[in-house]
Amino acid sequence: MIWGCIMLQIAVDASAQTDWKITSPRLGGTLRSKYEYQTSEGEGRFEVRTARINVQGEVTPMVAYKAEIDLCDEGSIKMLDAYTTITPVRAWQFTIGQMRVPFTIDAHRSPHLQYFANRSFIAKQVGNIRDVGAKIGWRPAAAFPIIVELGAFNGSGLTNQKDYWTNSTNFSGKTQLLLPCGLNVVLSVQKIKPAETVVMMYDGGITYHHGGFVAEAEYLYKHYADGAFHPVHAFDGFINYDIPFKKGPFSKISPLARFDYMSDHSDGYRYIDGKQNTEGNLIVNDYRRGRVTGGVTLSFAKPFVSDIRVNYEKYFYGHNGIPKPSEKDKVVIEFVTHF
Repeated sequence: MIWGCIMLQIAVDASAQTDWKITSPRLGGTLRSKYEYQTSEGEGRFEVRTARINVQGEVTPMVAYKAEIDLCDEGSIKMLDAYTTITPVRAWQFTIGQMRVPFTIDAHRSPHLQYFANRSFIAKQVGNIRDVGAKIGWRPAAAFPIIVELGAFNGSGLTNQKDYWTNSTNFSGKTQLLLPCGLNVVLSVQKIKPAETVVMMYDGGITYHHGGFVAEAEYLYKHYADGAFHPVHAFDGFINYDIPFKKGPFSKISPLARFDYMSDHSDGYRYIDGKQNTEGNLIVNDYRRGRVTGGVTLSFAKPFVSDIRVNYEKYFYGHNGIPKPSEKDKVVIEFVTHF
C-alpha cells in the first residue's frame, strides 16, 4: 500500500513537470491594395484585394492550430483556414478542418508569396480550391528530401457545410521532391465533383532556385467525365531575378516575366440560359487566352515583408473569346504588406 502511494506520487510529480506549456497565439496578416489601369479601355480603379488576418500557435508540442479570415476577398468576408494539425511523431502530420487542398504549385502560394500582382490562370481559375476535410503529411529526415500529402475532402467548398452530405468524397495527393541542386519537382492529382460531373486534374511542375534566380514551369490537365466538356490545358511559366541593395529604402529589386495560358474552361456546373440547372450542360466560363506579364518588384527591408509590384499584362484571346471586365490589357501597381 505504501509502495503504491509512493509510485502514485512519483507519477503525479512527473506529470506536473511535463512541458505542456501553451504558447502565446501568433497574430499575422496580409494586406494587398492596388491601382489598375486598363490601357485599351482608358479606365482605372483602386482596389483592396486582400485583407487577411490569422492566428496560429501550439497548445501542446504535438497539437497546432490556425484560423484565417479575409475581410476583403473581392469585396466579401470569407473564412479561409480553420484547422488543427497533430504531429504524433516527427515525420508525420494529421490535419483536419478547412484548408487549401494539397494540389499544384502556384495555387498553393499565399498572397504575400506570389511573384506577380495577379495570380496565374492555374492559381485563379483552373486549380484554385479550398475545402473542408482531412489530410496526412509525411516528411522524413532531411537526408530523404521528399514531402507527401494525401487528403480527402467534402467537395462542399467554404460555405456549404451544415446540411451537406455526400457519398462521393473528393481526394487530392501531392508529392514534392526537394533536390539538393536547387531543383524542386512537384506532382499532384485531384478529383473534384462540383455538381453532377466528376472532374480529374493532373498537375506537374518544376522550380529551379539558385542564388537570386528563380525559374518555374507548371502544366495542368483537367478532364471531365463522360465527355461532358472537352479537356482543359493550362500552363504557367516565369523567371525572376533578385538584385540586392545595401543602401536605400529597398532591400532588393526583382525584374520578372511570365507567360501563362488556359484553353476554354468550365467550372463543372451545368447551366440553362446562364443560370445553374442540373438539367443543363457545362458551358465555357473562362474563354481560351494567353497572357504575357512583365514588371519589377521593389522589396522593403524586414521585419515586415512589404513589396511594391509593378506589372504590365498583355492578353491574347481566341477569335471567339469574350474578355471579362477585369481580364484585359492593364498596368497594375500593387502594395503588399505581410506581418
